[in-house]
Amino acid sequence: MTTLILNAQVVNENQVQYLDVIIENGHIKKIERDLQHVQADRVIDAKGLLLMPGVIDDQVHFREPGLTHKANIYTESKAAVAGGVTSFMEMPNTVPNTLTQQLLEDKYQIGANTSLANYSFFMGASNDNYDEVVRTDPTQVCGIKIFMGSSTGNMLVDAPEVLEKLFANAPCIIATHCEDEPTVKARMAYFKEKYGDDVPYDIHALIRNEEACLKSSTFASSLAHKHGTRLHILHISTGDEVHLFEPGIRSNGKILLANGQPKLVTAEACVHHLWFDAEDYRRLGNEIKCNPAIKAPHHKEAILQAVLDNRIDVIATDHAPHTIEEKAQHYWQAPSGLPLVQHTLNVMLELSKAGKIPIDRVAEKMSHAVADLFDIKDRGYIREGYWADLILVDPNATTEVNPSNIYSKCGWSPFNGTEFRSRITHTFVSGHLVYENGKFDETVKGKRLTFSR
Repeated sequence: MTTLILNAQVVNENQVQYLDVIIENGHIKKIERDLQHVQADRVIDAKGLLLMPGVIDDQVHFREPGLTHKANIYTESKAAVAGGVTSFMEMPNTVPNTLTQQLLEDKYQIGANTSLANYSFFMGASNDNYDEVVRTDPTQVCGIKIFMGSSTGNMLVDAPEVLEKLFANAPCIIATHCEDEPTVKARMAYFKEKYGDDVPYDIHALIRNEEACLKSSTFASSLAHKHGTRLHILHISTGDEVHLFEPGIRSNGKILLANGQPKLVTAEACVHHLWFDAEDYRRLGNEIKCNPAIKAPHHKEAILQAVLDNRIDVIATDHAPHTIEEKAQHYWQAPSGLPLVQHTLNVMLELSKAGKIPIDRVAEKMSHAVADLFDIKDRGYIREGYWADLILVDPNATTEVNPSNIYSKCGWSPFNGTEFRSRITHTFVSGHLVYENGKFDETVKGKRLTFSR
């Protein structure tokens, strides 16, 4: 089927301009002005709409296998495409943990059978699976995930000799969760002794504090520079850490330093660290309990500035759903993680409307730079010959978040009751119109991402 999109305001490669787009055989065939004369099977008049490259979320937890009472790849990919996310990279702390090549391929098979979005899965590292990690095919797998601080799951890598070997011999990019485990444990013990069950509203930010993040991020960065390893530090949550990263530029599909050398250490910010701050614990409590923690308001501003300065390269979600019953437990028992993937683009468009980030930078940080950083083949841009991962957005409509329109299996959102001043109307995944104004066409599944490495 050929699709012709007319009169769209195209947000792409640092420009916003009116263009028409033809989609054929899953790819973008032509981008020009005034293509009204072209015959097509489907014609979409996108007057008044923005056409953007599909969001590539480089950090999600879709919980399958083993934790499917919280979520699964089908339900969360459905939420993703409804929010304009056309590709995702999923984390290995499922049950069982993705610590062998066979378990990794098992997840790819689930993705092929059920995912409505394009997909890739990280290979997990532990203290004792080095031989499995180095067998990872860098052309077929997005990266290797190392938890340098324990989070949901039990995958902490804290043996120094293992970290040295992994950083020295990793076959592709390493992505890290950076929180210093001894610091977190010591502070948790201190606050348990001090407060018992009567905890302050912002205790999570006090336990998983700036020191824990900075110490671990600094250590990871030092390992990367020692071994010349490509490192991507996930979910930066403090302004204290941003000095670790040098400003970069995108050029010819690479993230470069000002001197033209490839950027060795890159970083990610997540939408919840740009939207919420520690004052929101008063209102939302455990609903915004996540690791690393949402912290004091000044960190939110510093992270956004680092995004604008290109010290932080991409924006993602760390989508990590739990049931509302699990979240309703006392602080000490409630798990960490937020369901975010359906509204990630709405958040960033809201910040754009508030004048905090230009809309073309939203496309850069959520699509272009992700494709460049991970060397994703033929995605992340609106370019002739590329896969047609495209979204149409109505910037004059609204999206009100409530349980009736949440597609994540958990059925709740920390944004519940929020009215965003934008609406995703259409989502194309590899040329297939999977989502249109609240309706899904699930007849075609997403594709496995591949990498030019």
